[in-house]
Amino acid sequence: MIIFLLFAAMGSSCAAGEETLEIRIKGKTFYVEVADSREERSRGLMFRETLPDDRGMLFVFPHDQTLSFWMKNTEIPLSLAYISKDGTIKEIHNLVPHNEQPVQSSHSVRYALELKRGAFSEAGIVVGDRIEGLP
Repeated sequence: MIIFLLFAAMGSSCAAGEETLEIRIKGKTFYVEVADSREERSRGLMFRETLPDDRGMLFVFPHDQTLSFWMKNTEIPLSLAYISKDGTIKEIHNLVPHNEQPVQSSHSVRYALELKRGAFSEAGIVVGDRIEGLP
């Protein structure tokens, strides 16, 4: 019974078969699901009802580009960082659930990182900080 509950709890925060990566920013560790396929990036964190404080999703793109994210079908308030290929945070935005207005990066970037809203500021993470452990 305990094992079942553990797997049920894990299943609610991470879809089956998705890669999880440990990243570090300013000494703080986050465990992020990796969305590196078109389908995974399109689905993102849609329809999730909870997100632990140390969890998130890393969107990996094949080349640098201007990115645009929205919150369609997203229940959880999120913070979004746009990140260059060398791991430098270029921008941080706070997003509102269900808002379909796109938030576009003003830089060409390789990654986007979604964490629970306020996670960056609570950890003292700011634009210019570098992320360790990116693929």
